[in-house]
Amino acid sequence: MQLFYHPDQKRHAPPSFLLRGRQVPSPEGPLRAELLSAGLETCGLSLTAPAASDSGRLRERLSRVHTPRYLEFLETIHARWRALPDAAEIVAPNVHPCGGGYHYPRHPVGQVGWHMHDMACPMTEESFAGILASAASAEAAAEAVLAGKRHAYALCRPPGHHAGAERAGGFCFLNNSALAASVLREQHERVAILDVDLHHGNGTQDIFYARGDVWTGSLHADPADFYPFFWGGADETGEGEGAGANLNIPLPLGSDGAAFMAALERLIGAMQAFRPSALVVALGLDAHKDDPLAGLALESEDFTTLGQRLSAIELPTVIVQEGGYPTEWLAANLAAFMRGYRQT
Repeated sequence: MQLFYHPDQKRHAPPSFLLRGRQVPSPEGPLRAELLSAGLETCGLSLTAPAASDSGRLRERLSRVHTPRYLEFLETIHARWRALPDAAEIVAPNVHPCGGGYHYPRHPVGQVGWHMHDMACPMTEESFAGILASAASAEAAAEAVLAGKRHAYALCRPPGHHAGAERAGGFCFLNNSALAASVLREQHERVAILDVDLHHGNGTQDIFYARGDVWTGSLHADPADFYPFFWGGADETGEGEGAGANLNIPLPLGSDGAAFMAALERLIGAMQAFRPSALVVALGLDAHKDDPLAGLALESEDFTTLGQRLSAIELPTVIVQEGGYPTEWLAANLAAFMRGYRQT
């Protein structure tokens, strides 16, 4: 297995975000990558940096899953924001078009509210470089699979599965899993994305909801009681050409490993009925019972079982790191997953 991580990801390092009305330290920072890398090292696995963190090819591929104005926004907003009178160092929204807006604003404050759907996606001056490096890591893993590797892993932070075609949220800016699927589509007619993060992959669903060539499935804590709240119900099954190509399985808060694995079997069965020839796994480790954002109750050994089951699918697979936040268990959880994945 080849594993990829571009060190420029550390350039995205927002110190805090707004949670329940309070400014709190952000759990999504460079420490995540350090802990995840340490977990891989315990398995004898090492990370390789992609040749570049930005390229014309990457930009073109990103334009397949994100709108041009959103990509321009991410690249230019910090400088335009800082040019405003009395603007803070960090880009963060203070207005949103709740219920939908009729007009795309010209003013930076309006654009920030349009494109950032919550308060968990602050940007600093160097954030865009780190965000691109995360996407480049996912791109490199997908390219490795296209080149003949059966499996590849991308350590991506910031994560991506809450990023829609033109919105950021939940620490996510560019949808790394969607990007990987788009790269796989260059050689595969049908691709599937299995999202096993604690949270619903609402951005991934958004990008592919009306497409029939990429099947999307997400197993997550019930959004009636948990972030992202407004997406992730079992009744969301796709539309148009994508009708029937999206499956959500919400789990009650506090569900354990047995419930998680039973739901995973349903998800895999539906995915296999789609008959994809390549797979993206959106891997979250935040379903662990001690994760700072905990909503489910998996133990570390459950990630070994998860790795074994996903590896048994026997498709060319790109594993893209999504959630999983700093605790004493984070490194061990990724190591447990990799041990299981490599046993099959």
